[in-house]
Amino acid sequence: MPTLYGLDEIDRRMLELLQANGRITIQELAEKVGLSATPCGRRLRSLEERGYIDRYAALLRPESLGLGFNSFVMIRLNSSDRQNVNNFTSAIELLEEVQEAYFISGDYDYLLHIRTENAESFKRFLIDNILSLPVVQSQTYIVLEQTKHTTSFPLRPGEAGALIAEEKQG
Repeated sequence: MPTLYGLDEIDRRMLELLQANGRITIQELAEKVGLSATPCGRRLRSLEERGYIDRYAALLRPESLGLGFNSFVMIRLNSSDRQNVNNFTSAIELLEEVQEAYFISGDYDYLLHIRTENAESFKRFLIDNILSLPVVQSQTYIVLEQTKHTTSFPLRPGEAGALIAEEKQG
């Protein structure tokens, strides 16, 4: 019987387990959700086909790659017309240092999450790449300490992550 998000309990459990460990084998996944491998594989394919799973990836540690300077930059464009927004979006999509970009409402037009090596490389990146675009104002927030980071989405509002926490302990 479908429940929240059109997922039944087994689907949600599978997604929780995959969020915690994308390298889990079909056999391991099947055992943990109480299915045999074949129906588990069919369910997994169905979840992929229905768009619940975007892609599989390895999550890298930015500090290990020399990208320990973490910042957020608020951007106000000189004009918020469609062409200017499209041009800005196209430009920042090419910049690998921009980890995330959000077109937002309020006093600013964009919120950018930027990772660089250090303050000096950030300054160069900001001046050479971001402020060379049609930006009228920017405001930078330097991250002093990341206190939470997750790539998992809550699949059980009110009890989010309870099963993943159990899985990590056991």
